[in-house]
Amino acid sequence: MPTQIFLASTLYGAATLAAGIDAGSFPPAGRRILLTSNHAVTAEVTPGVTDMPGFAALRPRFDEVLDWNRVIEPQHPSTWAPRAEDVPIWERQLRTLWNLGEDRVELIVESLQVPPAQSLCRLFPGAAVDVYADGLMSYGPTRFRLDPQLGMRVRRVLHLDLVPGLEPLLLTEFGVRVELVPTEPFLKVLAELAEATADEAPEPAGPPALLLGQYLSALDLMTLAEEEELHVSMVRGAYALGHRELVFKPHPGAPAAYWRRAEEEAERLGARLTVIAAPVLAETLYQRLRPALVVGCFSTGLLTAATLYGLPVARTGTGAVLAALTPYPNSNRVPLALVDALLPDLADAEAVRTWTPPTAERVRAEPAALLTAVGFTMQPQILAARRPAAEAYLAKRLTPQTWRYFTRRRLTALGLPGGIPAQLSFLPRSRAVRRAVRRMGWLRRVVS
Repeated sequence: MPTQIFLASTLYGAATLAAGIDAGSFPPAGRRILLTSNHAVTAEVTPGVTDMPGFAALRPRFDEVLDWNRVIEPQHPSTWAPRAEDVPIWERQLRTLWNLGEDRVELIVESLQVPPAQSLCRLFPGAAVDVYADGLMSYGPTRFRLDPQLGMRVRRVLHLDLVPGLEPLLLTEFGVRVELVPTEPFLKVLAELAEATADEAPEPAGPPALLLGQYLSALDLMTLAEEEELHVSMVRGAYALGHRELVFKPHPGAPAAYWRRAEEEAERLGARLTVIAAPVLAETLYQRLRPALVVGCFSTGLLTAATLYGLPVARTGTGAVLAALTPYPNSNRVPLALVDALLPDLADAEAVRTWTPPTAERVRAEPAALLTAVGFTMQPQILAARRPAAEAYLAKRLTPQTWRYFTRRRLTALGLPGGIPAQLSFLPRSRAVRRAVRRMGWLRRVVS
């Protein structure tokens, strides 16, 4: 039987893998290794997966736990990749270091487009590969054109059913099979984590409104001041809906100053805000606190709350982030679009009160078509076969609501409906026009 190597950089990802093992999503193996990777900028002083509260509950699923950072130090796992000529040496080194011998290796990784997942797959060129989705981003297209020698090795994309009936676009250009990780085993794993981290959760007087922070300023999606204002808007919105007991769960890597203005605003309004500084999963709080409302920008936790736990949810700030998001193919566009399209706005009290979780029928009717259109406009070369579906959506469903997911400039560049008038649609595809535009740009620079 093969040796399976599972690569995980987050506790949520490790929980997904544990649920897959419990559900029998992975075939029997002679040995199962969990290879953890810490992607923090200051990984030396930032807790990794194995340091997270509750990890001990996941540990028994694996025969061994190894640290990728230690293997490649002082290089950083998010940037290091082996040189082609060094791959045979590295493979021999890893087989010796990890006692693999001549074992047949199977790799189960996240984010295949970038290191460390891509680096690990290159170091074992004969290994079959499974990719698992760690959140909403994997519903989007592959971020970069992959070497076919790597893409054709992928057998499956495994994902949680966070949006019922919606299948990821990730790696569809290679015809990769999509497979669900069953919900029940995942909820069972999360229940184990909740029990293991019981001491980390507060005991509010009643069901609170749970506010989710994402540390978007660290991703350059907004400034720190804008993100602090976003947290203030969460407090105000929850208070306006009648919630006086608030719990704020910040991103594990965020500094304490990150939630100070939210605390001040809650105090000014007369609400009680409790901050959970421990790096626990939001899903463990859903089980222990059973919040009356979950609020966030575009966190994956919003969809797990709504779909897996049936909790009321609301979004805020998605429109502003969408409007400022650059470059257009930014992989955060898909999670933003899905959350914005599926969940109610915190400022709309009636929408929050009457909202119900999406069903597979509703998703297939609208969000699935929206995902195809957004995915194609992000990666038109990788998803070239989706052009007719994107054109059909844009020709019939561009409204003031759906325009926020696209830009006229992008639609014009791709010659899509909504870009420029139909009689001029040939212009973006005309080589003569493109040469003239480049010539004009060169002349402008010369004059300047």
